[in-house]
Amino acid sequence: EWVEHLYHRSRQRAAEREVDLPTLPDLRRTGWYEVTPPAEPQFLLRDFRADPDANPLKTPSGRIEIYSETIAGFGYDDCPPHPAWLEPAEWLGAEDHGYPLHLISNQPSDKLHSQLDHGAVSRSGKIDGREPVVLHPADAAARGIAAGDAVQVFNDRGACYCSAVLDDGVRQGVIRISTGAWFDPETTGDDKTACKHGNPNMLTLDKGGSRLAQGPIAHSCLVEIERADAPPAPTPFEPPRIVRPTETAG
Repeated sequence: EWVEHLYHRSRQRAAEREVDLPTLPDLRRTGWYEVTPPAEPQFLLRDFRADPDANPLKTPSGRIEIYSETIAGFGYDDCPPHPAWLEPAEWLGAEDHGYPLHLISNQPSDKLHSQLDHGAVSRSGKIDGREPVVLHPADAAARGIAAGDAVQVFNDRGACYCSAVLDDGVRQGVIRISTGAWFDPETTGDDKTACKHGNPNMLTLDKGGSRLAQGPIAHSCLVEIERADAPPAPTPFEPPRIVRPTETAG
């Protein structure tokens, strides 16, 4: 019933966009359906562009707004009421940037965020059980890192262990670790925590994008990377130890 409800809503939305979808029984019977594009070209804000007064947008003015009076009224110093460039919390352009590499955390191609990280497709992309970190060959050579080496990526917030992949398609000074590796913690000697599996959340700021929009700022993250000669074995998919309550006489 839930599937039928969701498909019915999707079919209604498609019809609003002049896209005809079959009924769910028909779709189940054929197993597939090729969507026919609308006869007329579709373009952004078509009705609004044709008649702005009759088809206002869902903004206070009903028009396209470059400057927002509502946001201006909030008085947020980190969120101006118009498009603007603000210096990131961490970036290599800062005078004292601290760490020499900029970390990019992209969405993975072999799983959805962290879902199904334990599946065969996601595991096939790992190297020695660790999430890959992609870096420029020049950055790797400067640190004595070869393809396939176990490495530790770290900053003041934490660390994670990954396996190196060299690619000159990545800009020098930038490294890339996909998100979604299941957290596999190990406490280090300095009382900090490292992820043995390669979860970049160990490195990124725990902070929203602004006071208005609490999106993550995972791409504002600086790190260093070094070869790990004796990395801990990753154990993200081992079930937790079951601790049973002590039995007592009744």
